[in-house]
Amino acid sequence: MEETQKVPRHVSIIMDGNGRWAKARGKERLYGHFEGVESVRACVEASVEAGVKYLSLYAFSEENWERPDDEVSGLMELMMKAMKEELANFLASGIRFLVLGNRARLSDSLNAAIDSIQEQTASGDRLTLILFVSYSGKWDMLQAARKLAASFAGNPEDIDFKDVDAALVTSDIPDPDLLIRTSGEQRLSNYLLWQCAYTEFLFSDTLWPDFRKPQFFAALKEYAGRDRRYGKVK
Repeated sequence: MEETQKVPRHVSIIMDGNGRWAKARGKERLYGHFEGVESVRACVEASVEAGVKYLSLYAFSEENWERPDDEVSGLMELMMKAMKEELANFLASGIRFLVLGNRARLSDSLNAAIDSIQEQTASGDRLTLILFVSYSGKWDMLQAARKLAASFAGNPEDIDFKDVDAALVTSDIPDPDLLIRTSGEQRLSNYLLWQCAYTEFLFSDTLWPDFRKPQFFAALKEYAGRDRRYGKVK
């Protein structure tokens, strides 16, 4: 990428199309998820190269718990395996790793692994990599509303936008500048509903396992050509 290109501070991706990618090859859906891990690695590397500071990935929604048990358990095992395998790279590359979502629904062993990796990578300052797991935008706003109700009991008129921001699970994360969704679908799927108020959207026809560095850099190039006005006139 050209050094003068405008680089988004925070890129978020809805990783869609793993199942369709696998089906097209006569494989089980989990095969697509395994291949999708390579796309995650590629986009992490591309983010570091481009100077992106935050890369967030919609890995598993609250609604995904309704999928077949074997697929859910396979996804959780894949997540555990991938995190452990990538730890050395996170440490060497200065990557801070976070998992956000309704973690109460995750197993004790997975939560312990997440806590350990988050602690070990806490000093990473080149890129913050965020996985949204067991997450939904409506759940996020609901848990924020409960916090605010307790904190501002009797004085709801005192609540402002900054208070809502602080009550969300993304309280210390800047809102996405660019949201990419792969596979040709064009919807948010209950993801970062509050945080994407002024995010630029890019919908790619590429299925997630085929979304690698060239596609990521192409998305950054398109973003650089957009004029973000935030409802104002320039």
